[in-house]
Amino acid sequence: MWSSLVAAAAIAIAGCQSSTPQAAAHDRPSVTSPSTPAVEPASLTISPTDGSTSVRPDATITVSADGGTLQDVSVRSGDGAAVEGTLNDAKTTWTAKGGLRPSATYQVSASAVNEAGEATSQTATLTTLKPRDTATYGIIPSGSTPVGVGMPVAIQFVTPVDADTRAAVERRVSVTSTPAMKGAWGWLDGRQLIWRPATYWKPGTKVTVKANIAGIETHNGLWTDHDASSTFTIGDAMVSTVNTKTHRMTVTRNGKVLRVLKVSTGRPGSDTETRNGIKVILSRESQHTMDSATIGIKKGEKGYYNIDTKWAMRLTWSGEFLHSAPWSVGAQGNANVSHGCTNLAPADAKWLFDHSRMGDVVKFVGSTRKLEEYNGYTMWNETLAQWAKHSAL
Repeated sequence: MWSSLVAAAAIAIAGCQSSTPQAAAHDRPSVTSPSTPAVEPASLTISPTDGSTSVRPDATITVSADGGTLQDVSVRSGDGAAVEGTLNDAKTTWTAKGGLRPSATYQVSASAVNEAGEATSQTATLTTLKPRDTATYGIIPSGSTPVGVGMPVAIQFVTPVDADTRAAVERRVSVTSTPAMKGAWGWLDGRQLIWRPATYWKPGTKVTVKANIAGIETHNGLWTDHDASSTFTIGDAMVSTVNTKTHRMTVTRNGKVLRVLKVSTGRPGSDTETRNGIKVILSRESQHTMDSATIGIKKGEKGYYNIDTKWAMRLTWSGEFLHSAPWSVGAQGNANVSHGCTNLAPADAKWLFDHSRMGDVVKFVGSTRKLEEYNGYTMWNETLAQWAKHSAL
């Protein structure tokens, strides 16, 4: 009987086990691996923003990428001129170099890619303000005619540049030369930013000047509206010395004496004695009228003169020239009788004129009258270190 019960229990257990249904394959829950999240597109920010008007020309255009890197940035004015810029090492920010032109429209185009290589692009248009007036300037020297070894580089403004703006101008001008020459910028006055080499230029030197100064407010409402450049060459080293005591002018070219000329300089007197110091030929004119009214002595006043001269070479803004003076030939080599100019015989003046150029050096010795700091290109009367103190930087 016991065996029968065991058999029955075994059947019952077996029946309990077999009565539990097996889940079909299609009834089991499916298991999937996590999906990769989508990469957000890179976003671009352009400043100033699209549609901006009356933008200050000294505003800096920037383009930034978030969530990606910049691939291309283009900034162009309405006439197609490109604005240069720099990209940071991470390639996430582009910054424009230099300024913008006033009264101009600029188109900005930029593109960036995210980590997945997907591109994003954006554009913006902005317009700069209209100035009250234009700050006009030029570069001296310019053109293909060689200049003398004492010729500095001058950025010449028509109206003065505010003292607190001069550093901005100075940062955006440059001088390069072959062979290279060390030099320094300095402000001769509010209108003239001057660069001079450490020593006189070497003959044959090629010089390039760049003034990337568009978009600078030089005075209230006056803005520069363009960049400029100049390339010129240095000629022979024409360096002369005028001795007011011996009444002689020694002319040298590349270190060799060409001629010793008889001269008559300014007669004794606080207003007539020729100034001592190193001067540079500022300009040359085959004919020039010497009018004392230009230095404050009007017609009818004592000391007034109005004389037509030939072969005139200007040395100071106040009116000192080298020129032909047939009326003083008897005094030339013997006495000083002029109003301050250096008188030469007609033939000597013509010869000197033909052998001279703007930038030639003329040194005066023997006088008791000092050359004023801003009366011509006077920087050669200082060391380079002294001249550099005139810098706004």
